Amino acid sequence: MKRLNEIFDTKYDTMIKDVKTSSKDINEGDLFVCIMGFNVDRHDYAKDAVEKGAKALVVKRYLDIAVPQIKVDDPNKELINIVTKFYDYPSKKMTMIGATGTDGKTTTTTIIYQLLNHLSKAGYIGTNGVKCPTYEDKSGNTTPTAEHLHRIFYNFVNEECKYTIMECGSEGLSQGRCETIEFDYSIFTNLTHEHLNWHKTMENYFDAKAILFRQTKKDGYSIINIDDEYGKKMAKESKANIVYYGKDEEADYRFSDVEIFNDHTKFKLHFDNNTYDIEIPLLGLFNVYNTTAALATLNKAGYTVEEVSPYFKELFIDGRMNAIELGQDYKVIVDYAHTPNGYLNLFEFTKTLKTRKTIIVAGSAGERDATKRPTMGTILVSHADHVIFTYEDPRTEDPSDIIDQMTSEVMDKKDKWEKVVDRHEAIKKAINMALTGDMVLILGKGNETYETIGKEKIYFNDEEEARNALKERLGL
Repeated sequence: MKRLNEIFDTKYDTMIKDVKTSSKDINEGDLFVCIMGFNVDRHDYAKDAVEKGAKALVVKRYLDIAVPQIKVDDPNKELINIVTKFYDYPSKKMTMIGATGTDGKTTTTTIIYQLLNHLSKAGYIGTNGVKCPTYEDKSGNTTPTAEHLHRIFYNFVNEECKYTIMECGSEGLSQGRCETIEFDYSIFTNLTHEHLNWHKTMENYFDAKAILFRQTKKDGYSIINIDDEYGKKMAKESKANIVYYGKDEEADYRFSDVEIFNDHTKFKLHFDNNTYDIEIPLLGLFNVYNTTAALATLNKAGYTVEEVSPYFKELFIDGRMNAIELGQDYKVIVDYAHTPNGYLNLFEFTKTLKTRKTIIVAGSAGERDATKRPTMGTILVSHADHVIFTYEDPRTEDPSDIIDQMTSEVMDKKDKWEKVVDRHEAIKKAINMALTGDMVLILGKGNETYETIGKEKIYFNDEEEARNALKERLGL
C-alpha cells in the first residue's frame, strides 16, 4: 500500500492498495490507470472502475468523475514508472536474469531455475507460468504486462527469492514491459524467422531483442550464442561483459563430442582450460546449446559445475519432448515446436531415433506471422511419412485457410498429408494410424492448457488428448 503523493507529485494523499489497468480486476482501494489499447480506450471504463472501488485515476484527460485524478501525457508510458514506485523497485532487490531468442528461451531459463533452486532460491517467469518454490501464479503472456510483472517481482521478494529468471519475448520488450529493469545477466539463444506479423522485418525483430542487452548492467554479463548468425551483432548492443557459448572454437564456453541417446545426451564442456563431462536427461543438440547457456550463466553467477552437476539428472522441461507411455509399441511424443527453426532442431534429433514411420500432427497460430506458414508446411512434409494438418490457436482466422497456406507449396505431395481441422480428431486419427515401431509427433502446443478459437479460450491439452486417445485404442 502507498499514498498517491508517494508515487506522484500531487496534493492527494489517498491510500492506494494496488495498481490495475483493467476495470474487471478492480478491488476496493485500487488505482486505475487509463491506458490506451489497440482497440480500447480505458478512459471509457473509468466510471465502472470507480463503481467497483477504485479510489483514484491516472488519465490523459480529466473525466467527470469525483475521485482524485492524476493527469499525465501518456498513461501507457507512465504505467511502468507507477508500478515500479508502487512496488518499491522490487527488481533491484534480486539478481535479474533475462533470456531472449526465437527458440530455447523456455528450456534455458527452466534449466537455470531448476538448478538454482538447489543452491539458492529463485523465481521463474515465462511460457510455463510464474513460480518459485513457495509461490505460483498465472500469466497470459511470456513476458507479463508491466503491472503484473512488478507485482510478481514484489511477491518473489516477499518469498525471499534471491534471483528472478525470466523469458523476455520480443513483443514484450518492444512494448516496454521490461523498462526500468537492470539485468545482471542476459542470454541470447538465436534469431530466426518468427513474429514478423508484429515486427514486419528481421531488422525490427533483432532490434526488439536487443533491448534486453541494452538494459544489462555494465558490470553484468551477456551470454551469447556465437554459432548464431546474429550472435556477434547482438554482442555489440550490450555494454556488459560478453561471454560466448557454442561449438565454435572462439566460444568461452565450448561444447564438443556430443552423443545423443534415446533417453539422455552426453557432451564435453570446455572453459577456463578445464573440460567437464556432462550428462543430461534432455534430448537433442538444441538442448546441448540450452544447457551450455545455462551453465555459463550459473558459472558467471559464482556456481561451479561440480556444485550443480549432482542435479542434472532431475532436469525436466514441461511440454518439451514429453513421451506418452501407456504400454503401446509405438512412440507418442508431445512437443512445443512451432517455428521453422524449432521444427528443424526437433527433427535433427528425431531422425536419430529408431522408428519405422513418422506421423505428425501440427498447425500454425492464427493472427501471427503468416509468411512462415508455407515454409513450416514444407519442413513438416519433408520430415514425415504422413502429416495431419490441423488448427492451432486459429483465433479469428479460418483454420482451414491457415492450413491451405501451410500446404500451398506441397500440393504435389498430397499423398503425404491430409487436413483434419478439428485438433481433437487429428490427434485421435494419428494415434489410431500408428503401427508397431512408428512415432507420432504432436507439435505446437506442448503442455499448454488452452486453444484460442475466435476470441474465446477453450480448455485443451495435447498431452491429455493423446493419453485419452491411447487409452481408447488400447481399451484401458
